[in-house]
Amino acid sequence: MTDRATNPHPGAPMRGKTVLVTGGTSGIGKATGLGLAAMGAHVAIIGRDSGRTEVAVAEIRATGGGQVDGFVADLSSQSQVRRLAGDVLDRLPRIDVLINNAGGYWDTRHVTVDGLEHTFALNYLASFLLTNLLLDRLKASAPARVINVASHAEAMGRIDFDDLQGEGSYSGARAYNQSKLANVLFTYELARRLEGTSVTALALHPGVVNTSFGAEDPRGVQRVLLPLMRPFMKSPARGAATSIHLASAPELERVTGRYFVNSKPKKSSDASNDGTTAARLWQRSDELVGLSARG
Repeated sequence: MTDRATNPHPGAPMRGKTVLVTGGTSGIGKATGLGLAAMGAHVAIIGRDSGRTEVAVAEIRATGGGQVDGFVADLSSQSQVRRLAGDVLDRLPRIDVLINNAGGYWDTRHVTVDGLEHTFALNYLASFLLTNLLLDRLKASAPARVINVASHAEAMGRIDFDDLQGEGSYSGARAYNQSKLANVLFTYELARRLEGTSVTALALHPGVVNTSFGAEDPRGVQRVLLPLMRPFMKSPARGAATSIHLASAPELERVTGRYFVNSKPKKSSDASNDGTTAARLWQRSDELVGLSARG
């Protein structure tokens, strides 16, 4: 049997698939969009700045030659996430893959318009809310995939239910680690809740990538060490490889509730595999975004 017999688009394995990528205007997110567009996917990216989003859309379109859409929203704002979800549902008749890639690091504590700690709100709650708002479309497009870009920092994380927002004590590293652990816990709980729907959920560590990550509010050690570390970091394209693999590999269609590093499954931390914590975090997140109350 030839490749063409098993795949109607052997040269464009993602043709006919729509992929939505958050944080898609730079770094790993844009590299993910570029890679999937080159595979024939209809790529839609989400950025915070309209000008940068337009530039990224044009760049991705030039590479892939297919349909590319851009959406603009500040994902740290729940009202903007809800507006974004409405726009996406209006413009994208199907979503085959949702890649929750947006994230950042802030050394000092910032508060969002919703009164939440910025790292937790952007790195985790935005993904939780957006995914849930798009779930019906993902189910209708099944087999579909939700891919959460986490980090090996999850292994150093702890979910502090008594101080999720870092009001009592704040550390940029602690907030970041907590948000990445939350990403993995969310992935596993989502996979459990989606059993039988043909929508899968996977998490990944992209590696240490040479991007502008943390540049808005770096800690002192970053200013000193980053110039020395950059030659040893992955390029954004290499950092995006695992996201692209999880979005496109046919053999992963039924794989769910797993964590990947370098495109291979790997056991995540014991804390991330605590089902009781995952269920409690889901309930608390639901309360923080008013999901059950507002639908």
